[in-house]
Amino acid sequence: MRLRRRELLDLIEEGENLQTEFKLRFSSSEKIAKEIMAFANTSGGVIIFGVDNNKQVAGVQSEKEEAELFKNAAEEFCEPRVEYELDYMVVDGKELVIATIPESKHKPHRMQDYTEFDISTASVYVRVNDKSIQASKEMIRLMRAEHRESELHKYSIGNSEKAVFSYLERVETITVKELSDAANISGRRASRTLVTMVRAGVLLIHTKESGEDYFTLK
Repeated sequence: MRLRRRELLDLIEEGENLQTEFKLRFSSSEKIAKEIMAFANTSGGVIIFGVDNNKQVAGVQSEKEEAELFKNAAEEFCEPRVEYELDYMVVDGKELVIATIPESKHKPHRMQDYTEFDISTASVYVRVNDKSIQASKEMIRLMRAEHRESELHKYSIGNSEKAVFSYLERVETITVKELSDAANISGRRASRTLVTMVRAGVLLIHTKESGEDYFTLK
């Protein structure tokens, strides 16, 4: 959806946040691809080229060049390719390039490495507050399950799940490591337990700016 001038000015005034990123200029395809996929993997957003982190409008030197570089990053460095819309607007006599990335229906998007998807090596990014950070294995598993629209079958409460409830009776949050230690189970099993409980609608997953995930009761 094309932004109106007033909407663009409001975004600039509000500053960078979960759904808005400023770029003074195109830096590198890898860095821009990281931002693109983070928006696509989260709730969508807008990248405005020609504005610095202090909300100062500087403009871009060449709309066409910025657009071509962005197109290459979105289509060649992201797997699968990310949908986007490009728009151009003049603010204070300076040209801006605005890239709108909707939330994707094909999560998770990862950095293109021309190999089969491997959760342990895939570079997947998500948006947290005003930063794009690497997604945890738990977040990637949840995105893959959502994309496949896979349903849980015969979900039942076992000892690991009981350990989660017991822990959350005393503390409001739990991490994979905390569950692993509390239930004396492997990190892999703890991870899968928490992911399954999120999918079952029992827990919520939250991500810190450090990239660490934690879970709370829904």
